[in-house]
Amino acid sequence: MTQKNSKRLITLMAVVLLVLMGNPFYILREDRQAVITQFGEPIGEPVTEAGLHLKIPFIWKVNLFEKRVLEWDGDPNQIPTQDQRYIEIDTTARWRISDPLKFFESVYDETGAQSRLDDIIDGTVRDVVAAHNLVEIVRTSNQIIDEFDKIRDEVGDEVEILTERSELERVTKGRDRLAEIIIATAKETTPQYGIELLDVRVKRLNYQEGVRRTVYERMIAERKRVAEEYRSEGRGAKAEIIGRTARELRQIRSEAYREAQEIQGRADAEAARIYADAYDKDREFYSFLQTLKTYADTIDKDTTLILTTEGEYFKYLKDSSP
Repeated sequence: MTQKNSKRLITLMAVVLLVLMGNPFYILREDRQAVITQFGEPIGEPVTEAGLHLKIPFIWKVNLFEKRVLEWDGDPNQIPTQDQRYIEIDTTARWRISDPLKFFESVYDETGAQSRLDDIIDGTVRDVVAAHNLVEIVRTSNQIIDEFDKIRDEVGDEVEILTERSELERVTKGRDRLAEIIIATAKETTPQYGIELLDVRVKRLNYQEGVRRTVYERMIAERKRVAEEYRSEGRGAKAEIIGRTARELRQIRSEAYREAQEIQGRADAEAARIYADAYDKDREFYSFLQTLKTYADTIDKDTTLILTTEGEYFKYLKDSSP
């Protein structure tokens, strides 16, 4: 081997060794996606397929980003509502990186994305809350008012109704609908940063001390009104049941009395018939039995009678004397 060839071989081995030391391979996991940069500038399309990939050592840099759903958790903010009630809202959101290249170029990493989401979500929440009354943020439906209406329809004027409809404020959207508005509004902005916003929720809602006291008092009053509505409905149902029971009891007693009188009348008629038949068969014997019955009914050991022996009362006793 000539000296020239030896130098070439040594140079080639040095290059190979240098390449191997620079690690020309990288492994992309299932939950990762990558953007390749050359001297800080992105080249090519984002790499999203998991597996073993090649790169140019010392020149290409692999920037990895999450594929999984990420969490955003904002700081509590004090916001005035449309009816000038100050409330403290703590929101949370779920998002993911939908376009790694756009994400890298606009916010660079997750820290930058969290900062940008702070501005987008907090600003959207503030705008939506400030455009609606407190009841829209606190309540999700008109269930309480609907219950009142249902009770009024069922009870009517028979029971005193203590709650006036005007004391309760109806919601037109409610908290769930406002959350949908927040998501839809924020979603219009996030795609330009390569971010897909999946969900925004109110994690906690608190009030200033003065507002909290007013809200608690109103909640207690509403629950008491609901309880009174149910009590009124119960009193009405009780009165109706008692009245119906009294009517049924009178009807049962009347029918029972009528049936008893019919049975007694039939029995008296049957007894009279039997007596009449017996009388027709042997009138003397029948008279004798009836007289004996009279003796048993009128005379006992404590009874003293002073009668003339000529009376009809002792007719059979005189006839039976020896």
